[in-house]
Amino acid sequence: MMDVEIKVVVRNFIIENFLFDDDGSLKDDTSFLDEGIIDSTGILELVEFLDEEFSITIEDEELIPENLDSINNVSKFVSGKKK
Repeated sequence: MMDVEIKVVVRNFIIENFLFDDDGSLKDDTSFLDEGIIDSTGILELVEFLDEEFSITIEDEELIPENLDSINNVSKFVSGKKK
């Protein structure tokens, strides 16, 4: 799966589950935490989704903003896990 496909899947998940179909001009580099899109519970939902959708295992030490705080970060992180 290419980065572009990962971004589309992640964007759709965020919009459907946290923005309730209002993309609010969600950009690939928008910080989920800084913009209040996702809270700590939401991060756990995102991690569970990524585990299932992309068949990856995310370790506790990987639960950091650099990996999970924007569409770009998530896409890069998932791509790295898939290799």
